[in-house]
Amino acid sequence: MRRGLLAGELQTVEDSVKDDEKVDSQLLTANSPSKGYRLRTVVLDAGHGGKDIGCNGLNTHEADVALAIIKDLGRRIEAGSPGVRVIYTRKTNVFIPLDERAAIANRHHADLFISVHCNAGPQGSHGTEVWTMGLHKTTANLGVAQRENSVILQEKDYKSRYNGFDPHSPQSHILFSLFQSAYITNSLRLAQRIDQQFRGSVGRSSRGVKQAGFIVLWKSTMPSVLVEAGFLTDHSEEKYLRDQAGQQAIAGGIYRAFRAYKRDLEGGPAE
Repeated sequence: MRRGLLAGELQTVEDSVKDDEKVDSQLLTANSPSKGYRLRTVVLDAGHGGKDIGCNGLNTHEADVALAIIKDLGRRIEAGSPGVRVIYTRKTNVFIPLDERAAIANRHHADLFISVHCNAGPQGSHGTEVWTMGLHKTTANLGVAQRENSVILQEKDYKSRYNGFDPHSPQSHILFSLFQSAYITNSLRLAQRIDQQFRGSVGRSSRGVKQAGFIVLWKSTMPSVLVEAGFLTDHSEEKYLRDQAGQQAIAGGIYRAFRAYKRDLEGGPAE
């Protein structure tokens, strides 16, 4: 990885990535379905786990909520889309390094990678977020990426594993955000489908579709999204996410978005 980035090059990259506020419905119809394409394998990633519990509410750990949502989502895909193989990065409370999560998806030649997390923030912060790899446009976006990426500090050899990446450095996050440009259109396509489900049938407050440099999405060689299901630091959202009904509602929304995304690409009949 190059350690430096010329100002002109950085401006060119920034100009090529849409602002968070301008990700619009055109993505859903921009590309026609690929003839003969079939989505065959999806990798589902429950964030954190094991020694890394993630963020906390008063009585809830992010790792537990993410796993419950991912397992419910997997069951829905297996039941409703039997032609799709579902691979999990973890199905129990174990620690998986961030780069290994993408490696699992790559080894199985996955067509899609979905990672689920919960958020943390100042008092009053609430709502879902759906993220793709890309340049962070605001300090807040950078802060979310830094929080999620700081997991690598729990890995003894993280400097060599991640090419000297510093989770506290804005420049490191900019460099990492450039790697998924080949998959950005379909990543945004799925992200917007998920956000529409959260806003609509699930009835959640949404903070929108956003972009930043997440290590967990960095090396995945397929369209990828990271879902922040809500803020565990907000008491009402913690109660919702801790409850099985809330977890099922989130999983159901992601599944319906997955099904619509699959139909978009395969050209199946509208529902």
